Amino acid sequence: MSEVKVNKVSPRSGTGVQLGDAGDTITVPSSANLTVGGTLTATTGGGVANAALANSAITINGSAVSLGGSVTIGETKPTISSINPAVITNAQTAITISGGNFVSVPIVEAINSTGSITSADSVSFTNASTIVATFTLATDGTYFLRIENNDGNAVRSGTALLTVSDVPAWVTGAGSLGTFSGGDSFGTITLTATDSVSMAKVSGTFPGGMTLNSGSGSSTLTGTESGATSDTTYSFTIRATDAQGQTADRAFTITVNLGANNSGQFN
Repeated sequence: MSEVKVNKVSPRSGTGVQLGDAGDTITVPSSANLTVGGTLTATTGGGVANAALANSAITINGSAVSLGGSVTIGETKPTISSINPAVITNAQTAITISGGNFVSVPIVEAINSTGSITSADSVSFTNASTIVATFTLATDGTYFLRIENNDGNAVRSGTALLTVSDVPAWVTGAGSLGTFSGGDSFGTITLTATDSVSMAKVSGTFPGGMTLNSGSGSSTLTGTESGATSDTTYSFTIRATDAQGQTADRAFTITVNLGANNSGQFN
């Protein structure tokens, strides 16, 4: 092996200096330094491996990325998976929103299908996957929800998750629906509640022979009395339900009076 020690190698003007031939390896010992004051240019197929550089990586969003590598740069946006309840009235109501990536304390808005925006009265941060937003929404309709974290990342629900609707409003007054003699027809007793799509008895007892015919807006009680053995007042509760599943209950009574129908015979 040949060894040449020089302090400086200077080519003639307009020429270059070549170190070694093809296939040769030029080694700089670990205890030595190779200083380049100008530009170090690699020919096609040559160069210095990234891993061999003293600084072979850069840091992006707190993570090291090797030179020549790649990284996907994205934002951590909140998500919405569900809400409860999904149907509310115009009264102030607390809504639990489930999702992910919530940051305390986010901005929560309800966006009507017409485009109007209403901010939540208050927002309570439970954890990164649960928040509670309290709304007072005066206009019936369907609403999208939008959540914006304090870092500016935001999400809007893909569908109108929230419905604001009035509960059924009873038109028929509570209390007695009448007094009937034993064995008589009840005729047609109409029960009316606005926005109702059905009615059902949820407690109490009908007189024997009475049937509830459920309808939209109004329902009827019909039939012919049977089975009473003494004067009896029957109490029951009817529940009206609207298209959104909201309900309103009302209590009623019907009296069956046997009078002399089942009295003993006098001679």
